Amino acid sequence: MLVIDDELNVRKTLAMLLERNKYQASTAASAEEGLRLLKTLSVDLIITDLNLPGLSGLDLIRRLREGGAPHADVPIVMISGFGDTEEAIEAVRAGAADFVKKPYNNKELLVVIERALGTRSLIQENQALRAELKQKFWFGQLIGASERMMPVYDMIRRVKDQKVSCLLLGESGTGKEMVARAIHYSGARADQPFVAVNCAAIPEGLFESELFGHKRGAFTGAVSDRVGYLQAAHGGTLFLDEVGDMPPSAQVKLLRALAERKVTPVGDVKEVEVDVRLITATNRNLADDVRAGRFREDLYYRLKVVSVELPPLRDRGDDVRQLAEHFLREYAREYQKRVRALHPDALERLHAHAWPGNVRELRNVMEAAVAMCEGDIVRPEDLPLEARAARPSVLGVSAAPAGVPSVEDFPAEGVDLDALLSAYEERLLRAALASVGGNKTRAAELCHITFRSFRHRWAKYERGEED
Repeated sequence: MLVIDDELNVRKTLAMLLERNKYQASTAASAEEGLRLLKTLSVDLIITDLNLPGLSGLDLIRRLREGGAPHADVPIVMISGFGDTEEAIEAVRAGAADFVKKPYNNKELLVVIERALGTRSLIQENQALRAELKQKFWFGQLIGASERMMPVYDMIRRVKDQKVSCLLLGESGTGKEMVARAIHYSGARADQPFVAVNCAAIPEGLFESELFGHKRGAFTGAVSDRVGYLQAAHGGTLFLDEVGDMPPSAQVKLLRALAERKVTPVGDVKEVEVDVRLITATNRNLADDVRAGRFREDLYYRLKVVSVELPPLRDRGDDVRQLAEHFLREYAREYQKRVRALHPDALERLHAHAWPGNVRELRNVMEAAVAMCEGDIVRPEDLPLEARAARPSVLGVSAAPAGVPSVEDFPAEGVDLDALLSAYEERLLRAALASVGGNKTRAAELCHITFRSFRHRWAKYERGEED
């Protein structure tokens, strides 16, 4: 601790009091001397007199509280004389943690010191927690370096500091909420609330109350005022998962709230201003829902200002290994086990699995594997994977089309490779088109080829010709 007072006896008395109570103390006779000491000292608390020669105690506080100044977060206890009440109050406004009026007793001063230190401890704990959250959800911490994940990382980097609405698409378990958190915690709103809501879990009759809040007596059971999710996320990010399950009445109110940046709680006539960045997610085809009249077209375009599709785990190649090893380390720590690696055969099984539940399923599998593992290596028998879950053939097309011989019965006269490849290509293209309702652009994406290439390939079979 640093004690600043122009009276030698006061400095000595305070230093002795602090040291008797197991605090280390340094002293300074002026604010200027104190500032010089702070260039080399690391202190947890500053005790200073208000009236000092030269720079006053109030000026010292203002100097220390300047943005970016060293020791800007160190609590300061002000000691003021009789008749200095207004100045002491001004010191608290300027950033002092507390003040003690002369004459004071030692017990009173120690209570004030302990309270100031306790407040700082809470602040540091809160800052550490926020830093941990930022580290945990920073997009650089998302696991995987496959080509299919690059557009996701690029989107996060581009929008993290923007207020723009984002729509995350992808199968269940692909990590849409994790990406939403990465956008929030790596961006300008990281210190503000992140509120996650699963729209599918809210009963239709309660949706408006949950999202927009309600006033006491607005309906049966509304025994008190309730802040809705939009207000709870004020200044931060609201993440609406499974947004396609939102009832039509709530869609109308959400669209209005986004346009006007205001909400009206159920049963109230007053509007409340809200400032939220909205991120939504769905595993449904919202464009189809719009065409079918299940989802408002104007809301759809409001939500998908920026959109990105998260790839299924089966399309992420070596990300399976990276994720599995990450989860292995995580659960080895949690369960305090010495599991350190995956057996090559276990890794082969993981790569062969279809992962219908995507990353969420892999996490659960690795948790079970670590829990069941009796050695330091996860073996195939430790993996709770069912045989039926092996990777399916692409788009339902069998791995070997009719006419493809096995090694055992390969004909001596050979086979017509071009004809076989052409037959397999036609079946693949037809299956891709059928799976997306005839949309050639989407079918090309499923086949990982350009639209022009798809159109050229499909033209052969569409015309019934063979080049």
